[in-house]
Amino acid sequence: MNKNRLEAFSDGVFAIIITIMVLALKIPSGAGFSSLMPVVPVFFSYILSFLFLGIYWNNHHHMLHTLKHVTGGILWSNLHLLFWLSLFPFVTGWMGENYLSSATLALYGIVLFCAAAAYFILQRVIIKSQGKESILARAVGRDIKGKASPLLYIAGITISFISPLFAGIIYMIVALIWLVPDRRIEHIIGAEKL
Repeated sequence: MNKNRLEAFSDGVFAIIITIMVLALKIPSGAGFSSLMPVVPVFFSYILSFLFLGIYWNNHHHMLHTLKHVTGGILWSNLHLLFWLSLFPFVTGWMGENYLSSATLALYGIVLFCAAAAYFILQRVIIKSQGKESILARAVGRDIKGKASPLLYIAGITISFISPLFAGIIYMIVALIWLVPDRRIEHIIGAEKL
C-alpha cells in the first residue's frame, strides 16, 4: 500500500472526528450572552479536545512522512490509534455536559492515555519496520515529551477523584507541552537533503 493512501484515510478520520465534535455543540436558545453560560464547560472541553486532535494530526502527518513502505503491522497500529481518537467526541461531550465531574475527567484521561499508548505503539512498529537508522528512529531520540505525557495522564486520572479541576489543568498542561511544534522529524529530513 502507498503511504499516501494511509495518510488520506487517516486525515479523513481526523476530519470526521472533529466534525462530530463540533456538531455535538448545542446552540443556546437565548439571544443574550447569559444564555452562553450553560454551554461554557462544553465549549472548553471541545477546545481542549480540538487541541489534542490537532496535535495528533500534526505529529501523525510528520511520522507518516518518514515512511518508505507500509506494512500490515503499520496499518493495524494506525487503526488502533484512530480507534482511541474516535472516542474523543464521546468523552468530550460527556465531560462538558456534566460540568467536569470526577468520573468524566477520569474517563477522558483514560482515553488520552490509551491514545498516547497507541501512538507510541505505532511509532515503535514504524521504527521496527523501517530500521533503527530510519528517519523516525533518529528523530524520536529520547522522546522526553512522549514519555512524560502518559505519566501526566495517569496523574490526572488519579487526581480527578480528588480534584476534577486540577485533573483538567494537568490535561491542559500536556496539551500546552505539545502545542509547541515537534520539529525533530523536520530537522532530520532537512539535514538529509543538504
